[in-house]
Amino acid sequence: MTLKAILFDRTQPKNVSVEVLDQLLLPYTTKYIPIHTIDDGYSVINLMQVRGAPAIAIVGALSVLMEVQLLQNDSFVKAQIFYDASSFDAISTKLVERLDFLLCSRPTAVNLSNALSEIKTILTSASDLATFHTRLYEFVCLLIDDDLSNNVKMGNNGAQYLLQELQGEGFDQDFAVLTICNTGSLATSGYGTALGVIRSLWEDSKSKNASDKPLEKKRKVGAGNAKMTHVFPLETRPYNQGSRLTAYELVHDQIPATLIPDSSITYRIATSPLPIKAAFVGADRIVRNGDTANKIGTYQLALICKQFGIKFFVTAPKTTIDNITESGAGIVVEERKANEFKHVSGTVIDGKSGEPQLDSDGNPVSGKVGVAPVGVDVWNPAFDVTPHELIDGIVTEVGVFTKDSEGKFNLGELLG
Repeated sequence: MTLKAILFDRTQPKNVSVEVLDQLLLPYTTKYIPIHTIDDGYSVINLMQVRGAPAIAIVGALSVLMEVQLLQNDSFVKAQIFYDASSFDAISTKLVERLDFLLCSRPTAVNLSNALSEIKTILTSASDLATFHTRLYEFVCLLIDDDLSNNVKMGNNGAQYLLQELQGEGFDQDFAVLTICNTGSLATSGYGTALGVIRSLWEDSKSKNASDKPLEKKRKVGAGNAKMTHVFPLETRPYNQGSRLTAYELVHDQIPATLIPDSSITYRIATSPLPIKAAFVGADRIVRNGDTANKIGTYQLALICKQFGIKFFVTAPKTTIDNITESGAGIVVEERKANEFKHVSGTVIDGKSGEPQLDSDGNPVSGKVGVAPVGVDVWNPAFDVTPHELIDGIVTEVGVFTKDSEGKFNLGELLG
């Protein structure tokens, strides 16, 4: 098993390489796709071979770096007809067009928009292609390194906040949490956002369990005796990022988990042998008032949590904040193709053994089956928008933001 969504070899700044894990083939097949151009970046993002707002931004920026690297190669420049390489101004004009094209790959994910805006600023300030290439390389490296560092900070911030809240309530038992979609290492540069909080909670639980072993290294995150001992990831229809990816990461980390259907949330909460104390979700865009766009199904999860009095937290880096759009009404929600809902893709399983079917080379066989009538109309939004009224806290790398006495989020520190 691998939790590396992006392989970026930066040992030679002028000759980097990038490969992206094809997440459509998980959990049975591990295959990396090489990225050489912006077109390659557009393709893997649009086809959802890579997904998760932070990872989308990173791959988008890396694809730009790879294309600019090609433009530094004399053989490539002489052979290509796409760019006018007669001047840096001509190259810059075409690059701006290419950046706008890349943004169309997943328009709802604001991290990609923010990263491409930064790249445009770098391009505008550069005097020549070599300078732009160097600054772009530095920007991409910082983007990746900051993402990983911030993920760990978010994980600890969210875990500490929840444990403090539970201590304040006098709750000192074992508990479970809910999550939807995939917000872990596979959606970021590593560790994760919402799943990062769950990782930090699990580290805290292991530390508390090891309290009678003084020689064992401890990483206690929060106060009190409450321990997260189970996770309920939702399958996340229709693309199954929860069952294919989040469950994959939880198994990899040996975090106790039970995968549940999206439609079973209410009954699971009502019948869970462990009290479910919180839900942690990611975000593709958070607007000024705290309304949040995330994977379809997040809104209904928030409503159900509200009904049961379960804390609902959005976890995302500052780069996910849209500091222009005032409310969720202004978020453009991407609608995916009907066949992504009507057809289910995956690894072909032997009906008798339950094991993956293998081809002549010993690799798992991928297949696609239809699950809906050919002629039926389909509405397949990729995201929904959860109103800020249903969100108890927004977990970031700089802290956990909660609502004031009037029920409003004050995100001034995040809006910049």
